[in-house]
Amino acid sequence: MSVLVKLSTTLRDHVPAYTPETGLNADLAACGSPCTAETLALHLGLPLEEIRIVMINGRQEELSCPLRDGDRVAYFPAVGGG
Repeated sequence: MSVLVKLSTTLRDHVPAYTPETGLNADLAACGSPCTAETLALHLGLPLEEIRIVMINGRQEELSCPLRDGDRVAYFPAVGGG
């Protein structure tokens, strides 16, 4: 069972195996049970304090949202500007 992970901008630096073109297939069993967006992020080595938005299958969700086989998960950091 796996999910497709997409990482935006600076979050990519934390996952050396990540490629923007294809994303990353992550094994749900490896991140614990139940696997949530938060436990997956920790398993991947993403710092939770840098994650501001989580999208699961195109919908904004909380980090506590459970994941299912085949989900598409995207993590986004805070965006600054001025």
